[in-house]
Amino acid sequence: MTQSDLVARFHEIGRGDVALVGGKNAGLGEMTRELAGAGVRVPEGFAVTAAAYRLFVASGDLRAPIAAQLARLRHGAPLPEAGAAVRARILETELPHEVVVAVRAAYHELGGITGERDPVVAVRSSATAEDLPEASFAGQQESFLNVTGERALLDACRRCYASLFTDRAISYREDHGFDHLSVALSIGVQRMVRADLGAAGVMFSLDTETGFPRTVVVNGAWGLGESVVGGRVDPDEYVVFKPLLDRPGLTPIVSATRGGKEIKVVYDAAGGTRTVPVLPAERDVPVLADEEILRLARWAVAVEEHYGTPMDMEWAKDGRTGEIFLVQARPETVQARREASLLHAYRLRERGERLAEGLAVGDAIAAAPVCNLASTADIGRFVDGAVLVTRVTDPDWEPIMKRAAAIVTDHGGRTSHAAIVSRELGVPAIIGTGGATRTLRDGDPVTVSCAEGDRGYVYRGLLDYEEREMDVASLPRTRTAVMLNLANPAAAFRWWRLPADGVGLARMEFVINNHVRVHPMALVHFDRLDREVRTEIAALTRGHPDRTEYFVERLAHGIARIAASRWPDPVIVRMSDFKTNEYARLIGGREFEPAEENPMIGWRGASRYYTEGYRAGFALECRAMRRVRDTIGLANVILMIPFCRTPAEADRVLAVMEEEGLVRGRDGLQVYVMAEIPSNIVLAREFAARFDGFSIGSNDLTQLTLGVDRDSTALAHLFDERDPAVTRSVESLIAAAHETGRKVGLCGQRPSDDPAFARFLVEAGIDSISVTPDSFLVVKENVAAAERALARGKAGPAEEPAPEARAAGSRQARPRLSRARRAR
Repeated sequence: MTQSDLVARFHEIGRGDVALVGGKNAGLGEMTRELAGAGVRVPEGFAVTAAAYRLFVASGDLRAPIAAQLARLRHGAPLPEAGAAVRARILETELPHEVVVAVRAAYHELGGITGERDPVVAVRSSATAEDLPEASFAGQQESFLNVTGERALLDACRRCYASLFTDRAISYREDHGFDHLSVALSIGVQRMVRADLGAAGVMFSLDTETGFPRTVVVNGAWGLGESVVGGRVDPDEYVVFKPLLDRPGLTPIVSATRGGKEIKVVYDAAGGTRTVPVLPAERDVPVLADEEILRLARWAVAVEEHYGTPMDMEWAKDGRTGEIFLVQARPETVQARREASLLHAYRLRERGERLAEGLAVGDAIAAAPVCNLASTADIGRFVDGAVLVTRVTDPDWEPIMKRAAAIVTDHGGRTSHAAIVSRELGVPAIIGTGGATRTLRDGDPVTVSCAEGDRGYVYRGLLDYEEREMDVASLPRTRTAVMLNLANPAAAFRWWRLPADGVGLARMEFVINNHVRVHPMALVHFDRLDREVRTEIAALTRGHPDRTEYFVERLAHGIARIAASRWPDPVIVRMSDFKTNEYARLIGGREFEPAEENPMIGWRGASRYYTEGYRAGFALECRAMRRVRDTIGLANVILMIPFCRTPAEADRVLAVMEEEGLVRGRDGLQVYVMAEIPSNIVLAREFAARFDGFSIGSNDLTQLTLGVDRDSTALAHLFDERDPAVTRSVESLIAAAHETGRKVGLCGQRPSDDPAFARFLVEAGIDSISVTPDSFLVVKENVAAAERALARGKAGPAEEPAPEARAAGSRQARPRLSRARRAR
């Protein structure tokens, strides 16, 4: 064989050479050769081909002894014993002279490029069946970092060959039906990026949990990327909105979460790597600047467009030069296999005590006893169908991960080993809990819920839950827009497949309560707080020299995720509408909130925005909304003012917004008003002159029209949104709004519970109905049935949806018996 048969430089190979150099090296070659024009940078290197491996096997007469050892598995021999025997035989076999000469020549050529006599390289395995769609588990073979010199390089090559027969690799091929001896191994030798002095991580060209295709998700931590891939560190996470990436002047980062980053992997002076702690001050510093995040995101888009499929990539930043490189790219395989029209929705029917929480992987729920394992040495006592609880996983855990009902780890991020494998297996997982191994005891029954957004929770006991399958492929078109009520940014991407017409109500107070948690005035007047509260706020806002920036950033990113999920359709964001008793429960809130006898009709909504007690807090809300629209670029956001009692109050609020840079009509900014007070109905034309649209808050409108406390059990029989006083108000508002060219929507649960109410709204000419995502299919069918009946000119009651709507509803949202209920 010639040297060109045994070694190939990256610029000489591409994705058509998987059989020659494996998927990993083929990807590196493809990017080197085809994507340099898009700015994508790949460290220089070469591949030792599969032909070199086959020559090694042949010259060492390895085929027969390997086959003999693996055949013992089928007769009951222990896997560790057979695997160890194969690896030992490989490690004691010399590399063929032709391979040694070819590798040395390529290594010295690489040194000429880098200007080093003995360049430091990464030596990575690339099996010819690895990283293909039908063989999606990456990482089955070993990689070796910080390799210097000929001898060390040749030894690393032999160890790569041996890693083709690690216990996990053998088990993987057995499970997937690959012939052990038909799989060859290529080796990638690549200039080592000094990420030990910088940072590294992983990147996906879609949202890994939901399959939302319009984002790039970047994870990173200090040091070499092994800590992120292996899940040993809680990384930073950045989410970038792809459609706005190339618009000048925008920074479309819709989420930025700082991880703990307690450790990092660095080079060891003696060779190899070691793990060291990260200094506390460095943990609060983001590993990437905004410009670097956007550059990586653009590269991800270029790689995805080139391959024509979502991609899974690894990146590294050299701490000496500041250069950033892609060091690996392969097709993403989990979301790509999902059926686009089917949604599985899970919902807890009861709640229990929370025992642990972390990042949610997937959106399912599982209930089973805990199996708490300290290390892979204990996997023999794993019970099938249990909840696996451990500190961190690696490929050695995979044989039992697929037998688990759910997985819970102390450490890791969304791109850690546990997260990646859990997604592929379809097993719900909660990653990075911090201490689940200390709080979850062996044998205790628990419920693992990943159905509540990006945070997952472990509850005590086997709780009742339901699973529903929804098919959105054959939903009818309707004249009346059917929109979503979304409050939780963490769950917004979950519903991207629903053919909704936008978001009719995004509640800002939910974002503040759950993602910010601090009263805005407590950040403005930090020095007025007592020491205990200041300490709590300081911990939350660390890394933000200006504490008010913490509020603005968290609020802007929360709203941006919701807005991005429906772009370019309208997303109506209601400015904060806490009552004083609710505001007081925020951290630092009691200092700034009066005690009111009846907060429901007290200092809430619009009345707060221009008064001294909250004016500075509303300024922070406005700052956050300017950032969403002007900096991130999500101009589909419409702002809505709640509980606006009079036209004069509307004028004051709009004036304050203008002072804060939010001018109605400028750059397409629309401002709506909630129609929830009788004065909004009586003076509809006056309000229409000040606002671009109305959204009916049916609960408050019913309460204030009928004088019935909506929370009163004693008066529940009087609270009825179909009372003529309420329905005539709705009809009156719609008529007045349409006469003045304004749109009217309604956000509330009633249209999903009551087909007759949906029919009433359609007949009244409502422009949109906004409902919770789990009610969307039912309401869409109810609206379609009402429009069909209206088109046929039928008057009469519509207490039930049309027969075809009932059939579709039962087909599209059929509850399944939960595992917890079956266990009972």
